[in-house]
Amino acid sequence: MSDFQHQAIRLTAQQQPITWLESLRSKAAADWLAQPWPTRKTEHWKYTPLQGLQKTVLHTWASSSQFLLNKTLQEELIPLDAFRLVFINGVLDEKSSNNLPEFVVRFSQADTAQQALIEKYLGKIVEGERHLFATLSNAWLDDGVLIHVPRNQRLEKPVYIVNIVTAVAAANNQRLLVVLDENSQAEIIEHYFSTTDVQNGFANALTEIHLGDGANLHHYRLNLEEEHAQHIGAVHVDLQRNARLRGFALALGSSLMRVDYQLNHRGQGAELDLQGIYLPRNQQVVDYHTNICHWVPHCTSNEVFRGIVGDSAQAIFNGRIYIHQDAQKTLAELSNKNLLTSNKAEVNTKPELEIYADDVKCAHGATISQLNSNARYYLQSRGLSRAEADVMLSFGFINELLEQIAQPVVHDYLYPRLAKLFGRDESLIAADATLAELANE
Repeated sequence: MSDFQHQAIRLTAQQQPITWLESLRSKAAADWLAQPWPTRKTEHWKYTPLQGLQKTVLHTWASSSQFLLNKTLQEELIPLDAFRLVFINGVLDEKSSNNLPEFVVRFSQADTAQQALIEKYLGKIVEGERHLFATLSNAWLDDGVLIHVPRNQRLEKPVYIVNIVTAVAAANNQRLLVVLDENSQAEIIEHYFSTTDVQNGFANALTEIHLGDGANLHHYRLNLEEEHAQHIGAVHVDLQRNARLRGFALALGSSLMRVDYQLNHRGQGAELDLQGIYLPRNQQVVDYHTNICHWVPHCTSNEVFRGIVGDSAQAIFNGRIYIHQDAQKTLAELSNKNLLTSNKAEVNTKPELEIYADDVKCAHGATISQLNSNARYYLQSRGLSRAEADVMLSFGFINELLEQIAQPVVHDYLYPRLAKLFGRDESLIAADATLAELANE
């Protein structure tokens, strides 16, 4: 048991929890203290550096502290026509949020029927033994957001949830529960970012999603925090019969950035399409662990993650597909490609297939490469500098996934920001046109 585990439980005494969730909190607190702290010998945490988190001293909870969004931070918001909730250090900023439909409610404001729905699904998708920080999220549970779309309903606008962290040495627990009933539809964007100050706190962010029969969800999770932030998050999903999830994940990297995806096919005909991009640089870390479980027949999964790792950064990708013996006629594919732009960059990738059914079609693979010298020479021979050629080749490596983003406003928001990240804004914005001209020669 680590000092951090004791610190984390001591913080629960400073909370004012919701009475009807107390049993979940109490059990999770006991489970959290009973579980061993991950080490290098713990398979699922083998490459995740937790030393910095163990040294982090958390004496209090983060608060908004009357923090106001300045013009710079306002410009970081995605200009969506959406139902918007803005949280600053885990506290709802009502001035920056807008009116919400009856389908979206805080746990603390839920009526009797909504409380019953929350109790039915909250903390029920995964087992805490495998997801240590999901257990901590339950122990820290004092409020959250419920998005419930009733049967045959469709949210007319996306739900945009913004989580902003300022430079405070404190803890921040963020919780989202999404329940889509039969044949309902929704689009949800989770956006995590921070001030440009050096971050020194810790955020634990857990999203749970239940998709009923025939439900359809587009889900985005964007982690764009400052490079010293410490963020551990997870997305846990159950898909029922003919449900469909289209997910997109993006992480820029920080001192500790880990996101776990646990996705369960519970009903026949369920479909999953998950795409992700990670772009650590300097001495940042990004860790994506995905676990797709096919429990029933006739389900489909397609997972594609690409990473560009630069400087002395480290990336970890562990993608697992599990096919139960009853999950016949499964179609599942997993691809992870990585580009190293520095001799000091590091990536640890581990695609896994565990198959117990005999009538399935599955594939998985991973690649690690450097910039293609022939492609670089070709671009330089057409008048580009080496720096411009490297930027174009790097950006082209992820551009295929960016172009598949279904929400055009999210695409238009990310494209110039990622272009600027690579260092040559004008060159990258014009990259598609330049490459098209070269292809036509």
